[in-house]
Parts: sequence; structure tokens; C-alpha cells
Amino acid sequence: MTRADGRGFDDVRRVRVTRRYLKHAHGSCLIELGDTRVLCAASISEGVAQWRRGTGQGWVTAEYALLPASTHTRSRRESTTGGPRGRTHEIQRLIGRSLRTVVDMGGIGGENTMSIDCDVIQADGGTRTAAITGAYIAVHDALSTWRDAGKIPEIPLIDFVAAISVGMVDGVCMVDLDYAEDSIAEIDMNVVMDGKRRFIEVQGTGERTPFDRDRLDEMLDLATIGITRLVEFQRRVVAEDVDVAEL
Repeated sequence: MTRADGRGFDDVRRVRVTRRYLKHAHGSCLIELGDTRVLCAASISEGVAQWRRGTGQGWVTAEYALLPASTHTRSRRESTTGGPRGRTHEIQRLIGRSLRTVVDMGGIGGENTMSIDCDVIQADGGTRTAAITGAYIAVHDALSTWRDAGKIPEIPLIDFVAAISVGMVDGVCMVDLDYAEDSIAEIDMNVVMDGKRRFIEVQGTGERTPFDRDRLDEMLDLATIGITRLVEFQRRVVAEDVDVAEL
């Protein structure tokens, strides 16, 4: 089966990463996943929240936002509407949990906090998964900057982490849904995995129909294929230390 953009059901959209996109962040990148574009920045600061003090451990936290003109109709900034909505809180927590899984909290150089900012500047489906995949590269580069400054002896990353969406449209399971597909999907799922193909988080919903175990396994297999490609891409990006890379 081919899709509107010509992809097969198991094909990821074109991925492009531009590293060191921001001058002042310790690590940053612009990740483009098809027509979805997310700006990811990672900054490290001294100190942790009060509940974390005295542990000798660092912390990783994340914020996520859709910029007003990133979607089909302009939305108001959440800072003017009473703060982040439920969806935003959910995605922020997901990004934070995903990155904390692969960062050694004892290796950040003591009680320091890494703040990850993921701002969607154009949305066409898969914004949260693109944010996680891009945030990993920003985190890697921030920790590299911290190491080069003599703050830590080595980069305290345990593994890679990437994420992708998967779903069922017109009875067909497919990976990396764009907005047109996601808006009519019968089943919608977001999957986060590490570089060893272990699941970090699975979010799945029968939007229009329940699904059985066979469908679940099929979608998880597709997600594994897609995330494996993304992790291989991340490995190449950081190994070759390129500023711009495409998949």
C-alpha cells in the first residue's frame, strides 16, 4: 500500500536535523519530520528543585509548546490562557520521562538541572515523537558542551532514545502518521524505545474502534522498525558530528 505522499505503510517520513541551531543553548537542534518542525534546546543550570536537594543527583525536565501559527488555525499562547493545558502537561511529562531513562543522573556533575525546551514551529502530525527524537540530540550536545567546559568527565548517556507514531487508517496499520492520516485514524499510538529496542512508553487508543492483540503486535512491530531507523540516524549524527543530516 502507498500513501498520499507515496510512502509505504512501514516508511518513515523524510527526517532532517540541523544541530547547534541556537547560539545560547548548551545543545540545540531543529528536527524536521516531513512537514513537522520542532526546535529542541537543552540547557544545564546549577541547582535542583527542593525535593531533589541533598541527593547528589541531577535532574532532567522538559517543556513543550505549540507556537500560535504552527497549526492550520492560529491558537493563542497558553501563557495568555491560564497556563499549559492538559495535553501540554501530558507531552511535557512524556518527553521528560523518556530522556531521564537514558541519562545517568549521577553524571550531570552533581545537583544540576537539564531543562529541555521543545517548541513546535510547524505541526503536521507526530509532534511529540519528533520532539523526543530531536531532544535526544540536543541533550547529547548539551552534555558534550558541559564536558568540554570541564564540568563533567564524560557524557553521561546510557543509551539512545527515539519515538514514533503508529496507527490504523482504513483498516491498514502504518507508521509515522501525518496530520491527514492521524485525523481519521481508527487507532492512534505513540511509542518510545531505547537503542536496545526496549519499550520506554506505549500510548495507544482505539479512537474509532477497539483493537485486538494481533493488531497491537502489528503496530508495535511497525514502531520498532521505524524507531530502529531513527536510532541508527541518531548514531550517525553524533558519531560524524555533522551540523546537518538527513534520513
